[in-house]
Amino acid sequence: MVAERAGVSRSAVSRTFTDGASVSEATRRKVLEAAGALGYHVNHLARGLRERSNIVCLVVSDIVTPIRARMVDELTRKLQAAGKITMVINTESTIESVSLALRQTLNYRADATVVLSGAPPASLVETCLANGQQVVLINRDDELMGSHNLGVDNAVAGREAFFLLRRAGCKRLGVITSTARTASLRERTNVFLEIAASEGIQASVTETGPTSYASGFEAARQLFGRSNGPDGVFCVTDLLALGFMDAARHEFGLRIPEDLCIVGFDDIEQASWNSYRLTTFAQPLADMAEHVVHLLLYPDSVGTERRLYAPTPCWRRSVRPSPPEPPAP
Repeated sequence: MVAERAGVSRSAVSRTFTDGASVSEATRRKVLEAAGALGYHVNHLARGLRERSNIVCLVVSDIVTPIRARMVDELTRKLQAAGKITMVINTESTIESVSLALRQTLNYRADATVVLSGAPPASLVETCLANGQQVVLINRDDELMGSHNLGVDNAVAGREAFFLLRRAGCKRLGVITSTARTASLRERTNVFLEIAASEGIQASVTETGPTSYASGFEAARQLFGRSNGPDGVFCVTDLLALGFMDAARHEFGLRIPEDLCIVGFDDIEQASWNSYRLTTFAQPLADMAEHVVHLLLYPDSVGTERRLYAPTPCWRRSVRPSPPEPPAP
Protein backbone atom coordinates (compact mmCIF):
# COMPACT_ATOMS: atom_id res chain seq x y z
CA MET A 1 0.00 0.00 0.00
CA VAL A 2 2.82 2.41 0.88
CA ALA A 3 4.78 1.40 -2.23
CA GLU A 4 1.75 1.95 -4.46
CA ARG A 5 0.99 5.39 -3.02
CA ALA A 6 4.65 6.49 -3.24
CA GLY A 7 5.06 5.10 -6.74
CA VAL A 8 8.09 3.00 -5.80
CA SER A 9 8.92 -0.67 -5.41
CA ARG A 10 8.27 -2.63 -2.22
CA SER A 11 12.01 -3.15 -1.85
CA ALA A 12 12.48 0.63 -1.87
CA VAL A 13 9.99 0.90 1.00
CA SER A 14 11.86 -1.80 2.90
CA ARG A 15 15.22 -0.06 2.36
CA THR A 16 13.76 3.27 3.54
CA PHE A 17 12.87 1.75 6.90
CA THR A 18 16.11 -0.23 7.25
CA ASP A 19 18.97 1.57 8.99
CA GLY A 20 22.04 1.86 6.74
CA ALA A 21 20.29 0.63 3.59
CA SER A 22 20.94 2.47 0.32
CA VAL A 23 18.07 4.63 -0.91
CA SER A 24 18.00 7.99 -2.67
CA GLU A 25 16.81 11.07 -0.79
CA ALA A 26 13.99 11.61 -3.29
CA THR A 27 12.73 8.03 -2.84
CA ARG A 28 13.05 8.27 0.95
CA ARG A 29 10.97 11.45 0.95
CA LYS A 30 8.23 9.88 -1.22
CA VAL A 31 8.04 6.80 1.02
CA LEU A 32 7.92 8.78 4.26
CA GLU A 33 5.20 11.09 2.90
CA ALA A 34 3.13 8.11 1.78
CA ALA A 35 3.65 6.29 5.06
CA GLY A 36 2.60 9.36 7.03
CA ALA A 37 -0.54 9.81 4.95
CA LEU A 38 -1.49 6.17 5.49
CA GLY A 39 -0.64 6.11 9.20
CA TYR A 40 2.01 3.44 8.64
CA HIS A 41 4.69 2.96 11.31
CA VAL A 42 7.49 0.41 11.14
CA ASN A 43 7.86 -1.85 14.16
CA HIS A 44 11.50 -1.65 15.25
CA LEU A 45 11.24 -4.21 18.05
CA ALA A 46 9.55 -7.19 16.50
CA ARG A 47 8.43 -6.93 12.91
CA GLY A 48 5.72 -9.39 12.14
CA LEU A 49 4.99 -10.46 15.73
CA ARG A 50 1.36 -10.18 16.70
CA GLU A 51 1.45 -10.64 20.48
CA ARG A 52 1.34 -7.60 22.74
CA SER A 53 4.69 -6.07 23.66
CA ASN A 54 3.84 -5.21 27.29
CA ILE A 55 5.67 -1.89 26.75
CA VAL A 56 4.35 1.34 28.23
CA CYS A 57 5.98 4.51 26.93
CA LEU A 58 6.15 7.62 29.09
CA VAL A 59 6.47 10.81 27.03
CA VAL A 60 7.91 13.47 29.32
CA SER A 61 9.67 16.83 29.08
CA ASP A 62 11.45 18.82 31.80
CA ILE A 63 12.26 15.51 33.44
CA VAL A 64 14.80 17.10 35.79
CA THR A 65 12.20 19.30 37.49
CA PRO A 66 11.20 17.96 40.92
CA ILE A 67 7.49 17.45 40.24
CA ARG A 68 8.06 15.70 36.89
CA ALA A 69 10.80 13.50 38.32
CA ARG A 70 8.49 12.41 41.16
CA MET A 71 5.70 11.54 38.73
CA VAL A 72 8.06 9.48 36.56
CA ASP A 73 9.33 7.72 39.68
CA GLU A 74 5.80 6.88 40.86
CA LEU A 75 4.73 5.62 37.44
CA THR A 76 7.81 3.55 36.63
CA ARG A 77 7.87 1.81 40.01
CA LYS A 78 4.16 0.96 39.94
CA LEU A 79 4.15 -0.11 36.28
CA GLN A 80 7.19 -2.33 36.76
CA ALA A 81 5.63 -3.88 39.86
CA ALA A 82 2.62 -4.70 37.67
CA GLY A 83 4.86 -6.50 35.17
CA LYS A 84 4.99 -3.75 32.55
CA ILE A 85 8.12 -2.71 30.65
CA THR A 86 8.51 1.05 30.89
CA MET A 87 10.24 3.12 28.23
CA VAL A 88 10.83 6.81 29.01
CA ILE A 89 11.06 9.13 26.02
CA ASN A 90 12.68 12.34 27.22
CA THR A 91 11.51 15.13 24.96
CA GLU A 92 11.03 18.87 24.79
CA SER A 93 7.66 20.48 25.42
CA THR A 94 7.23 21.77 21.85
CA ILE A 95 4.49 20.31 19.64
CA GLU A 96 7.10 19.08 17.16
CA SER A 97 9.18 17.28 19.79
CA VAL A 98 6.22 15.64 21.50
CA SER A 99 4.82 14.60 18.11
CA LEU A 100 8.13 12.90 17.26
CA ALA A 101 8.05 11.10 20.62
CA LEU A 102 4.54 9.79 19.96
CA ARG A 103 5.62 8.47 16.57
CA GLN A 104 8.45 6.64 18.33
CA THR A 105 5.94 4.88 20.58
CA LEU A 106 4.24 3.53 17.46
CA ASN A 107 7.54 2.42 15.95
CA TYR A 108 8.39 0.47 19.11
CA ARG A 109 4.99 -1.23 19.22
CA ALA A 110 4.10 0.07 22.66
CA ASP A 111 0.83 -1.21 24.07
CA ALA A 112 0.19 2.11 25.78
CA THR A 113 1.51 5.64 26.00
CA VAL A 114 1.26 8.02 28.94
CA VAL A 115 1.79 11.65 27.92
CA LEU A 116 3.01 13.71 30.86
CA SER A 117 4.15 16.76 28.97
CA GLY A 118 3.52 19.10 26.12
CA ALA A 119 0.62 19.38 23.73
CA PRO A 120 0.66 16.72 21.00
CA PRO A 121 -1.79 17.36 18.17
CA ALA A 122 -5.13 15.64 18.63
CA SER A 123 -4.73 14.02 15.20
CA LEU A 124 -1.55 12.25 16.30
CA VAL A 125 -3.16 10.99 19.52
CA GLU A 126 -6.00 9.66 17.37
CA THR A 127 -3.44 7.87 15.20
CA CYS A 128 -2.05 6.15 18.29
CA LEU A 129 -5.56 5.06 19.27
CA ALA A 130 -6.27 3.85 15.74
CA ASN A 131 -3.10 1.74 15.90
CA GLY A 132 -4.44 -0.07 18.96
CA GLN A 133 -2.58 1.82 21.67
CA GLN A 134 -4.07 2.88 24.95
CA VAL A 135 -3.41 6.57 25.53
CA VAL A 136 -3.44 8.29 28.92
CA LEU A 137 -3.05 12.07 29.01
CA ILE A 138 -1.91 13.73 32.24
CA ASN A 139 -3.09 17.28 32.95
CA ARG A 140 -4.39 18.03 29.48
CA ASP A 141 -7.77 19.48 28.56
CA ASP A 142 -8.42 17.32 25.46
CA GLU A 143 -11.27 14.86 25.55
CA LEU A 144 -10.61 12.40 22.73
CA MET A 145 -12.79 9.36 22.24
CA GLY A 146 -10.92 6.31 23.50
CA SER A 147 -8.30 8.14 25.55
CA HIS A 148 -8.10 8.69 29.29
CA ASN A 149 -7.35 12.09 30.80
CA LEU A 150 -6.21 12.40 34.40
CA GLY A 151 -5.52 15.74 36.01
CA VAL A 152 -5.61 17.96 39.04
CA ASP A 153 -8.51 20.30 39.71
CA ASN A 154 -6.61 23.51 39.09
CA ALA A 155 -9.71 25.63 39.64
CA VAL A 156 -9.76 24.55 43.29
CA ALA A 157 -6.15 25.65 43.70
CA GLY A 158 -6.81 29.04 42.09
CA ARG A 159 -9.81 29.71 44.32
CA GLU A 160 -8.19 28.54 47.54
CA ALA A 161 -4.97 30.46 46.87
CA PHE A 162 -6.98 33.67 46.52
CA PHE A 163 -8.86 33.14 49.76
CA LEU A 164 -5.68 32.21 51.66
CA LEU A 165 -4.10 35.50 50.65
CA ARG A 166 -7.21 37.56 51.35
CA ARG A 167 -7.67 35.96 54.77
CA ALA A 168 -4.10 36.98 55.54
CA GLY A 169 -5.06 40.59 54.82
CA CYS A 170 -3.21 40.90 51.50
CA LYS A 171 -4.53 43.72 49.31
CA ARG A 172 -2.12 44.00 46.38
CA LEU A 173 -2.30 40.60 44.73
CA GLY A 174 -0.34 39.09 41.88
CA VAL A 175 0.07 35.83 39.96
CA ILE A 176 3.50 34.60 38.95
CA THR A 177 3.33 32.25 35.96
CA SER A 178 5.54 31.24 33.04
CA THR A 179 5.74 31.49 29.29
CA ALA A 180 4.95 27.76 29.04
CA ARG A 181 1.22 28.62 29.19
CA THR A 182 0.12 25.00 29.54
CA ALA A 183 -3.54 24.24 30.13
CA SER A 184 -2.90 23.63 33.84
CA LEU A 185 -0.98 26.87 34.37
CA ARG A 186 -3.57 28.88 32.45
CA GLU A 187 -6.45 27.49 34.49
CA ARG A 188 -4.79 28.23 37.85
CA THR A 189 -4.03 31.76 36.68
CA ASN A 190 -7.42 32.49 35.12
CA VAL A 191 -9.48 31.23 38.05
CA PHE A 192 -7.43 33.31 40.50
CA LEU A 193 -7.89 36.42 38.33
CA GLU A 194 -11.63 35.83 37.86
CA ILE A 195 -12.27 35.48 41.58
CA ALA A 196 -10.14 38.52 42.33
CA ALA A 197 -12.12 40.55 39.78
CA SER A 198 -15.40 39.39 41.30
CA GLU A 199 -14.15 40.81 44.61
CA GLY A 200 -13.23 44.10 42.99
CA ILE A 201 -9.48 43.42 42.99
CA GLN A 202 -7.30 43.80 39.92
CA ALA A 203 -4.51 41.26 40.35
CA SER A 204 -1.36 41.55 38.28
CA VAL A 205 0.15 38.77 36.16
CA THR A 206 3.91 38.41 35.69
CA GLU A 207 5.69 35.93 33.44
CA THR A 208 9.40 36.23 32.71
CA GLY A 209 10.42 32.90 31.19
CA PRO A 210 10.06 29.12 31.53
CA THR A 211 8.70 27.40 34.61
CA SER A 212 11.87 27.62 36.69
CA TYR A 213 13.48 28.97 39.85
CA ALA A 214 15.30 31.60 37.78
CA SER A 215 12.04 32.88 36.28
CA GLY A 216 10.52 33.28 39.75
CA PHE A 217 13.64 35.14 40.91
CA GLU A 218 13.46 37.49 37.93
CA ALA A 219 9.73 38.11 38.46
CA ALA A 220 10.43 39.34 42.01
CA ARG A 221 13.20 41.61 40.78
CA GLN A 222 10.82 43.18 38.27
CA LEU A 223 7.93 43.62 40.70
CA PHE A 224 9.88 44.93 43.67
CA GLY A 225 12.19 47.04 41.54
CA ARG A 226 9.37 49.55 41.27
CA SER A 227 6.94 51.12 43.70
CA ASN A 228 3.78 49.48 45.01
CA GLY A 229 4.82 45.84 44.69
CA PRO A 230 2.41 43.08 45.73
CA ASP A 231 1.94 41.96 49.33
CA GLY A 232 0.45 38.60 48.32
CA VAL A 233 1.32 36.37 45.34
CA PHE A 234 0.17 33.05 43.95
CA CYS A 235 3.02 31.30 42.13
CA VAL A 236 1.53 28.65 39.85
CA THR A 237 4.41 26.25 40.62
CA ASP A 238 6.66 25.78 43.62
CA LEU A 239 9.82 26.31 41.58
CA LEU A 240 8.61 29.78 40.66
CA ALA A 241 7.66 30.40 44.28
CA LEU A 242 11.07 29.44 45.67
CA GLY A 243 12.87 31.75 43.25
CA PHE A 244 10.43 34.56 43.98
CA MET A 245 10.83 34.09 47.72
CA ASP A 246 14.63 34.16 47.63
CA ALA A 247 14.77 37.34 45.56
CA ALA A 248 12.18 39.07 47.77
CA ARG A 249 14.09 38.19 50.95
CA HIS A 250 17.69 38.49 49.90
CA GLU A 251 17.60 41.30 47.35
CA PHE A 252 14.81 43.47 48.78
CA GLY A 253 14.88 42.60 52.46
CA LEU A 254 11.22 41.61 52.65
CA ARG A 255 10.03 39.44 55.54
CA ILE A 256 7.87 36.43 54.81
CA PRO A 257 5.06 36.28 55.81
CA GLU A 258 5.09 39.63 57.67
CA ASP A 259 5.65 41.80 54.57
CA LEU A 260 4.79 39.34 51.82
CA CYS A 261 2.67 36.19 51.64
CA ILE A 262 3.38 33.51 49.00
CA VAL A 263 1.37 30.47 47.90
CA GLY A 264 2.80 27.83 45.56
CA PHE A 265 1.58 24.70 43.80
CA ASP A 266 3.00 21.13 43.52
CA ASP A 267 4.44 20.50 47.03
CA ILE A 268 7.88 19.51 45.79
CA GLU A 269 10.36 18.31 48.41
CA GLN A 270 12.13 21.67 48.64
CA ALA A 271 8.87 23.42 49.58
CA SER A 272 8.96 21.78 53.02
CA TRP A 273 12.59 22.67 53.75
CA ASN A 274 13.04 24.91 56.77
CA SER A 275 14.56 27.65 54.62
CA TYR A 276 11.28 27.97 52.71
CA ARG A 277 8.32 26.40 54.58
CA LEU A 278 6.15 27.22 51.57
CA THR A 279 2.36 27.06 51.81
CA THR A 280 1.31 25.16 48.71
CA PHE A 281 -0.97 22.52 47.17
CA ALA A 282 0.08 18.89 46.72
CA GLN A 283 -0.73 16.87 43.63
CA PRO A 284 -1.89 13.33 44.52
CA LEU A 285 0.79 11.71 42.36
CA ALA A 286 0.60 8.27 43.98
CA ASP A 287 -3.17 8.06 43.48
CA MET A 288 -2.86 9.17 39.86
CA ALA A 289 -0.12 6.61 39.16
CA GLU A 290 -2.22 3.84 40.75
CA HIS A 291 -5.13 4.69 38.48
CA VAL A 292 -2.91 4.71 35.39
CA VAL A 293 -1.79 1.17 36.26
CA HIS A 294 -5.42 0.10 36.76
CA LEU A 295 -6.39 1.49 33.36
CA LEU A 296 -3.56 -0.37 31.65
CA LEU A 297 -4.14 -3.67 33.47
CA TYR A 298 -7.89 -3.63 32.88
CA PRO A 299 -8.32 -1.78 29.58
CA ASP A 300 -11.93 -2.83 29.11
CA SER A 301 -13.11 -1.79 32.58
CA VAL A 302 -13.43 1.92 31.79
CA GLY A 303 -14.37 3.72 28.60
CA THR A 304 -13.23 7.20 27.69
CA GLU A 305 -12.57 8.92 30.98
CA ARG A 306 -11.73 12.34 32.36
CA ARG A 307 -10.88 12.21 36.06
CA LEU A 308 -9.93 15.19 38.23
CA TYR A 309 -8.15 14.93 41.57
CA ALA A 310 -8.49 17.60 44.23
CA PRO A 311 -5.14 19.11 45.27
CA THR A 312 -4.34 18.91 48.98
CA PRO A 313 -3.56 22.20 50.79
CA CYS A 314 -0.23 22.17 52.66
CA TRP A 315 -0.25 24.92 55.27
CA ARG A 316 3.21 26.15 56.24
CA ARG A 317 4.75 29.52 57.12
CA SER A 318 4.77 31.59 53.92
CA VAL A 319 1.23 32.88 54.55
CA ARG A 320 -0.02 34.64 57.67
CA PRO A 321 -2.97 32.93 59.38
CA SER A 322 -4.69 36.33 59.81
CA PRO A 323 -4.20 40.01 58.93
CA PRO A 324 -1.25 41.76 60.59
CA GLU A 325 -2.10 43.64 63.74
CA PRO A 326 -1.99 47.44 63.47
CA PRO A 327 1.03 49.08 65.14
CA ALA A 328 0.59 50.11 68.74
CA PRO A 329 -0.18 53.84 69.23
